[in-house]
Amino acid sequence: MCAIWRGNGENVGILLSLWTPISLFSLQVAFIAVSSRSRMRVFSIQVPGSLSSSHTTSGSHSSLTSASLSMVTSSVGDSYYEEYDSDYSRPSLMTPAISRTSSLRSSASQPSSTAPSDASREDEDVDKVFGAAAAAAMPGKKEEEPEVEGYDSDDSTTLGTLDFSLLYDQENNALHCSINKAKGLKPMDHNGLADPYVKLHLLPGASKANKLRTKTLRNTLHPVWNETLTYYGITDEDMVRKTLRISVCDEDKFRHNEFIGETRIPLKKLKPNQTKNFNICLEKQLPVDKTEDKSLEERGRIMISLKYSSQKSGLIVGILRCAHLAAMDANGFSDPYVKTYLKPDVEKKSKHKTAVKKKTLNPEFNEEFFYEIKHADLTKKTLEVTVWDYDIGKSNDFIGGVTLGINAKGERLKHWFDCLKNKDKKIERWHTLTNELPGSAFSD
Repeated sequence: MCAIWRGNGENVGILLSLWTPISLFSLQVAFIAVSSRSRMRVFSIQVPGSLSSSHTTSGSHSSLTSASLSMVTSSVGDSYYEEYDSDYSRPSLMTPAISRTSSLRSSASQPSSTAPSDASREDEDVDKVFGAAAAAAMPGKKEEEPEVEGYDSDDSTTLGTLDFSLLYDQENNALHCSINKAKGLKPMDHNGLADPYVKLHLLPGASKANKLRTKTLRNTLHPVWNETLTYYGITDEDMVRKTLRISVCDEDKFRHNEFIGETRIPLKKLKPNQTKNFNICLEKQLPVDKTEDKSLEERGRIMISLKYSSQKSGLIVGILRCAHLAAMDANGFSDPYVKTYLKPDVEKKSKHKTAVKKKTLNPEFNEEFFYEIKHADLTKKTLEVTVWDYDIGKSNDFIGGVTLGINAKGERLKHWFDCLKNKDKKIERWHTLTNELPGSAFSD
């Protein structure tokens, strides 16, 4: 079918509709020209092809059993879209690109008026018609399926995964790290295997005192450790500001150990007394912030008890234990002992010292020292606690220290305040040792 019309000799519109059933497919080619300046009419007639009139539809195939008539009228100020919808017997606002009715019935078209539209609206309507026609003209093409979100493959996928769990025991100030297993680790040795172990490190803090490690398993890319490593002396303050770095490394007897991959867990993600399980893809080595204040480098933890005795009119200081002390000797250990001072100490009689514990980074002392002092005077005093490594024939090495008193901050201030507020009650707290020397402890 071909229909041609003119409007005042200025515009010509052509609608060519060709239906040809070829192997049960239909093809429609349409050309539409829309004039915004002249009135025009379009008549389109669909003519049945050479197939029998009883041909049925399937999918996008059309049944051509009769002819249909549709008329579109467009003018400036008035736009009429007239069409008889043979499926629903009601007016429609858009001409169909392809008729899919199984039987077409002849009926009078009823006009339906709309508001005037601008040029962009007309362009949109044309685009819709052409879009529908193009889609229908390709019945053999499948619709594109939505893209399924997946894991973006990168280098980290070849490093392996690590299965572990974390538990913060708030009552005992302990962080339990259960290292279960790893899977699909990157081969590091010539035999295509590795000798993996796991290393833990609390950040911030570059000291070896913060590092724990599992045993090494030989010749495997799927190690099963089932080990629990525990950090003692972890406070609520640590849980807010600390991050646990978990690294998987390959042990090498004749060379430096090689890094495989790591992951980092901010401790604030953990809830007290609730075990949290993780199964995480290992990542490349991330840089450690080297701008942190070296004066606050951590050297371990110490548990101190404070009690003001009304009966004895004095302060009882208990040095209970230390954990994760920095190793000061070549054998990887220290020979630690603890000193305490109550400052200011004009008469220099406030010094007390514990016994030395040999070759350990987690000594238990359980010693108490008594300072005779009025309760009211404690607000003017500062307790300095330092830990040292004992050496024979040379100066002892300073490991770390902590200061408690009115001028302290955080847990150290809170511990001192609780002692003053609660007479005759022993209050125990863990404190972090740093390499910052208190004023009285520059030498032993």
